[in-house]
Amino acid sequence: MTARSLGVVTPQTAHFDEPLTLRSGAILERYDLVYETYGTLNAEGSNAILICHALSGNHHVAGLSVADDPKTAGWWDNMVGPGKPIDTDRFFVVGLNNLGGCHGSTGPQSLNPKTGKPWGADFPLVAVIDWVHAQARLADRLGVKVWAAVVGGSLGGMQAMRWSITYPKRVRNAVVVAAAPYLTAQNIAFNDVARQAILTDPDFHGGHFYEHGVVPARGLRLARMLGHITYLSDDVMAEKFGRMLRGDDLKFGFDVEFEIESYLRYQGDKFAGYFDANTYLIMTKALDYFDPAREAGGDLAAVLARATARFLVISFTSDWRFSPGRSREIVDALLAARRPVAYAEIDSPNGHDAFLMTDAHYHNVMRAYFERVAAEAA
Repeated sequence: MTARSLGVVTPQTAHFDEPLTLRSGAILERYDLVYETYGTLNAEGSNAILICHALSGNHHVAGLSVADDPKTAGWWDNMVGPGKPIDTDRFFVVGLNNLGGCHGSTGPQSLNPKTGKPWGADFPLVAVIDWVHAQARLADRLGVKVWAAVVGGSLGGMQAMRWSITYPKRVRNAVVVAAAPYLTAQNIAFNDVARQAILTDPDFHGGHFYEHGVVPARGLRLARMLGHITYLSDDVMAEKFGRMLRGDDLKFGFDVEFEIESYLRYQGDKFAGYFDANTYLIMTKALDYFDPAREAGGDLAAVLARATARFLVISFTSDWRFSPGRSREIVDALLAARRPVAYAEIDSPNGHDAFLMTDAHYHNVMRAYFERVAAEAA
């Protein structure tokens, strides 16, 4: 089967007037969700797949946003499309930008109807369960009663887990990639340092920087640089950059000298150019708060016992941000809950970012699993 491009994909917007009560107790009276769909929903409505995005992801999962420009391909274009592991010739695939995002869905940049100004820091914090409730409403709007699969990597994998617990009868398969049942203290610490870089930027203005016509670019840049270090493995950094200098000799200063410094600053500047600082704060807090086992006194198996889905859990050997051990915690809890689960630990040098990359073993595992999902949906 030959993989093909989806071509140009146009995002859509769903508006909701029904209030949504968030886990924090705050209420969003109305909101928009931006989404894209690929493929066709079958007559039985049995072939729908939800793709949940990670921290900096969005609705543009696959295809191009600009014709003939490969730079505008979706963030998981190597995984989703005609003839690809998640085959849009067989599935109806939905990707969306979560609430609090900065790619069109209602978030801090949106106008607060009570003030007529951007929400900024007044936008309420959201939790993973809030996203899942909003996604369920979008599913209703699209005519999807049951997802053939809910799929995600990293923070997206946490959403897939949450779906299986909160709406067990609406998920037949949950695919959890490079995720964890909760963040470790070290991961919360990384997130807080990144947030502090933003919060202490003089251009942040308490989250209301839009009104000042500025962007806290320095804080965002530092946050992304720190995060990017944790997404890569030491082996990949050594292979790509080592101790290579940009020039011929040491300059004995604090400007860019090493290639890795140049790379990180480029990534930081690029990120600060398109991502919203308040959204970054919201997304990292959602990561920190995720801990479904808390509902059962720390017993993850007891919570996952509510699920009726089959699970595929995937980890990557060099991922130290969400190590294979964290995925095995999920697998062990599923086994204790007597839930069907398949587990694959992929030997990859690419660190946490491996879930976004083209890897033959990884893609073959996904393809084999979704062959079964497709057969069930037929």
